[in-house]
Amino acid sequence: MIAEEIKRIHSILPEGVELCAVSKFHPAAAIKEAYDAGQRIFGESRVRELLEKIPQLPSDIKWHFIGHLQTNKVRQIIGKTYIIESVDSLRLLDLIDRESERAGVVTKVLMQLHVAREETKFGFYPEELLDYFSSRGFENLRSTHICGVMGMASNTDDMERVREDFHTIADTFNRILEANPDLRGFNVVSMGMSGDWPVAVDEGANLVRIGTAIFGERQY
Repeated sequence: MIAEEIKRIHSILPEGVELCAVSKFHPAAAIKEAYDAGQRIFGESRVRELLEKIPQLPSDIKWHFIGHLQTNKVRQIIGKTYIIESVDSLRLLDLIDRESERAGVVTKVLMQLHVAREETKFGFYPEELLDYFSSRGFENLRSTHICGVMGMASNTDDMERVREDFHTIADTFNRILEANPDLRGFNVVSMGMSGDWPVAVDEGANLVRIGTAIFGERQY
């Protein structure tokens, strides 16, 4: 089932849109089945779970950390991921930068936008992120590369609201690029999950995060 779903999604994703298979709460065996079907990008949301899985699986997997990253866990994860998608504060960004420099690595990150109705979600409001880039705060980073933005739509059945949220994320990305045309490697818009990814792609996503549709409900 997992392999079939991976192949099905790849067959319908538009060219230029990548799939992050969200493997959190699923065992290494399930990830290996997806890997054997050709999937290489996987998303995890808990540091401990990610660190347990890495040695059990092939070394060419591109691990995306997609959950809320606590500052006391940053040092553990530096050098272990392909990208940290969920940078939701300048404090976290600065800490990732310091720890990356200490470890002698460059860490790729995405800036997380908060556009959803739920106050429980993390991230920057669009104007906050626009202010950060207009002040060119990224020029102070020494060992971190900001590759784009990520975000989640409101948890609602109102697909027009979902579309509006995705439009806001993509629009913020575009406005950042327009204001900073010299940005290099700022090219990722990560949005869309199992229930809404076609709308996200419609609005400009080039990376979608799909878990339940591939792996089923969480296993642990």
